[in-house]
Amino acid sequence: MSGKRSPGDVARRRDSRDKRTRVLAVVQDLLARGKPVSFASVAKAAGVSNWLVYAEGVREHIEGARARQAAQPPQSGTGRPVGMASLRTDLEMARHEIASLRQERDTLKDLVRRNLGQQLDQVGTGELVARVNELTGQLNELKAEKDLWMREKNDLQEKLAEAVEDLAGARISLRQMVRAASTGSGTTL
Repeated sequence: MSGKRSPGDVARRRDSRDKRTRVLAVVQDLLARGKPVSFASVAKAAGVSNWLVYAEGVREHIEGARARQAAQPPQSGTGRPVGMASLRTDLEMARHEIASLRQERDTLKDLVRRNLGQQLDQVGTGELVARVNELTGQLNELKAEKDLWMREKNDLQEKLAEAVEDLAGARISLRQMVRAASTGSGTTL
């Protein structure tokens, strides 16, 4: 390869060096302000591509900054380290608040459940009463119809019994007439 560099190569190298310098400055700034260092936040703050922050020579600086942050104790809003007693107190307060919120949630769920039940009862009761009344009216109509049909059936049974008696009497008369005609003792019509 020749030792000559084109103006484009020089510009690209300068641009790359400037971007890397910006990335390292952003990492130092985030560390100084106590802000979390991540590859995405560094790339965004420096105005560079995600590829560059993972490139060799840059990645190591970001990983080192993340390791330093992980090793430091949590900081309070004043920039001083937070003590274990303070963390325990915060944890206990959070637990009490969570328990209180759970109880409130359960109370609200129960209240909503009862209100919905009452609404369903009110809507359902009116409709059920109307349906029961409708069915009762239909039942009364059917009973009246049944009674009418039973009377009609009884009338027809009585007429049938009379017709059967009349038929039996007619058969007896017819037999007598046939016997009389066959013996010759009967009169001619």
